[in-house]
Amino acid sequence: MSANEYRVYGYRWVVLAVFMFVNLTIQTLWISYAPITSSAAQFYGVGDLEIGLLAMSFMIAFLPLSIPASWVIDTYGFRRGVGIGVILMAVGGVARGLSGANYPLVLICTIIVAVAQPFLLNAWTKVPANWFAVEERATAVGLVTLANLVGTAVGMVLTPMLSETLSIPTIQLLYGGVTALSSVLFLFVARERPATPPCPPEYAVRALMLDGLKHALRSRMFWIILLVSFIGLGIFNGINTWIEGIVRLRGFNSTDAGTLGALMLVGGVLGALIIPPFSDRQRKRKRYLLLGILLAIPGVIGLTFATDYGLLLVSAFVLGFFLVSTMPIAMQYAAEITHPTPEGTSNGLIQLFGQGSVVFVLIMSVIKTPEDSFTPSLLLALILLALCAGVTLRLRDPKPMPAEAKNQMPQA
Repeated sequence: MSANEYRVYGYRWVVLAVFMFVNLTIQTLWISYAPITSSAAQFYGVGDLEIGLLAMSFMIAFLPLSIPASWVIDTYGFRRGVGIGVILMAVGGVARGLSGANYPLVLICTIIVAVAQPFLLNAWTKVPANWFAVEERATAVGLVTLANLVGTAVGMVLTPMLSETLSIPTIQLLYGGVTALSSVLFLFVARERPATPPCPPEYAVRALMLDGLKHALRSRMFWIILLVSFIGLGIFNGINTWIEGIVRLRGFNSTDAGTLGALMLVGGVLGALIIPPFSDRQRKRKRYLLLGILLAIPGVIGLTFATDYGLLLVSAFVLGFFLVSTMPIAMQYAAEITHPTPEGTSNGLIQLFGQGSVVFVLIMSVIKTPEDSFTPSLLLALILLALCAGVTLRLRDPKPMPAEAKNQMPQA
């Protein structure tokens, strides 16, 4: 097949848009209890840890389900795999809103949504691989990352505001309804692949999952990416999960915490939009991964020690902007260095290690001071980021593409 027969279609943006929408809504379901931890604990008659468990259940469920979800995506295609996920999250999201003040039932419904999550997260690189040219893929993954962050920001900011006038079950039913809408749109609009491929065969043909898994795990650089993902997502998820507790002792309320968490996510949205295109154009992954990790460190320092709210907001933005920008770049880098491992497999392993960072979320709760300060865990986060920077220096950029793949793909 000649280079002229590789083309990208305008419909790829439609497919990406509905995929972004379902990723947005599941993130809102994930984080919607975190900014109202205290009031939710009082409403359900449980402790803060039980409310934290609603968010942590997503990470816990991901551990045994990531590899099976990747197998489904790689074997049957992302449309069927993600389709399973969107049906589960729609059912669980609506049912959670109908569960009233029954905490055990709310937890069961949350677990149903949590089971859906691997089918969405593990397709992050599969959708761009099927529809986008090689030089667009980190950007496309960045846009999916953006959607996840927007969904998290919606849950962080909107939930405290809605809780002033609506009951918690009503808020959850509202979120569940929007989730059901996004699910229906995906099922009706998404298509598996275009009529003609977007790239040469060497960038499209992938090994069987088991062979690809073995190949990926033999790569030293892939193990470094797994470690960076584990630490980076652990810090990001930990701060999001316990954001109210982190600032509570400094005199800030749940609305302040929601705004703080949202600004961190706004920074992440901008980082995911701005930085991956530079990485795509230059075909440089290592320098942007290292840049993101190093420049996230001042953000963590600010969140650890700042008592001025303005400085806290700046620190949250800086942390989000630089730390989150590494996520899409790391995922695309992993897909490139592990070729011919299927995208769903390499993506799934990264997400698996990232969700395994629930360990860090739990550690943050365990090592609090007697006064409930999260300072020890934030200091640990600083040490871990420094470790990430050190191991990232050992990475190498992927080999240049063949000349035929560098040319702009024809549009259709």
